[in-house]
Amino acid sequence: MGKWTPRHEAPEPLEGNVVATVTGGTVVWFGLFLVQLPFYGPLDANGRLWWLWTCLAGAFLGCIGIGYVRRREAAIRRAAESGAARGTGGTGEAETTGETTGNPGTTGSPGNPGPSGDTGGTGDTGGTGSHSEAPAA
Repeated sequence: MGKWTPRHEAPEPLEGNVVATVTGGTVVWFGLFLVQLPFYGPLDANGRLWWLWTCLAGAFLGCIGIGYVRRREAAIRRAAESGAARGTGGTGEAETTGETTGNPGTTGSPGNPGPSGDTGGTGDTGGTGSHSEAPAA
């Protein structure tokens, strides 16, 4: 089986109110935990107590996610402000020099792989998934 190569560029990542989305999901998981809490006995008797703990785990991981996306949004805002202060029109220095910014969907400079392992070449040497080979060192 031959090496898989993408036939077109990956689309830009969707941007939206990520903090609100993660917060909403966390609230839903915690709400489901609270709804199931009165049914602890029947859930335990039927071997479905894992439903309760799954909801609690979702709420806990959502709290971690809220912290993560808040720090991410703050970092993006700081980068945009520092880029505007330098007069680059809101783009950071890394974007104007071709260096990897760490955002999904971007490519790196030659010899500096981006997040997907793409080295910014013609598409033959990089990859977007588990079907690609690692670049030679």
